[in-house]
Amino acid sequence: MRILSFPEAETPPELRDQVIELQHEAWPGEAVIPPLDPAERGGRVVTHDPALNPRSMLLVDDGVVLAALDILTKEIAHAGQHYRAGGLGSVVTRRSVRGRGYGRRLVTATRETMAASGLDVGVFTCARPVRRFYESAGWHLFPGAVLVGGTREAPYPSDQPHLDAVVMGDFFSPRARENHLSFHNARIELYSGEIDKLW
Repeated sequence: MRILSFPEAETPPELRDQVIELQHEAWPGEAVIPPLDPAERGGRVVTHDPALNPRSMLLVDDGVVLAALDILTKEIAHAGQHYRAGGLGSVVTRRSVRGRGYGRRLVTATRETMAASGLDVGVFTCARPVRRFYESAGWHLFPGAVLVGGTREAPYPSDQPHLDAVVMGDFFSPRARENHLSFHNARIELYSGEIDKLW
């Protein structure tokens, strides 16, 4: 069992096809996921905005993708500081192997990868019911925080009632750790774009 990492658009086709299959399994009918049939994709193999430098992380056993996610990155301005921020997107585990710790293993390894990559902060949203899962993988709740995605012209905040989301993350650089309280009870302007409204 290995954890493999590729730029999303450079993921080997035999693995990328499995990731797309898992995404359809988890989120049927989601418009941004490429079609299941490679012939229908028209060369489109990415789910995320290329401007966010999506990097796929895959937990693979004997050629079978057990769990997958994507790291998205961008620079953000917050409380008078600029930070290199990263977040998690499209976290999914193969339905037939859920409950065996594979998703947690991948999410934990991804946090360690992000910490070692030169990012200042990791920040993302998750549905309130899965908060404990991310905490068990080393992430922390940002109390009272709201992540504002979308664009400046069409913001998409995480505190919309239908989302029932919380903001999770971690501080990797000394400067981010020193300023960690500025992320609590704050609106964090991510502005991740129209495709990845909230990563």
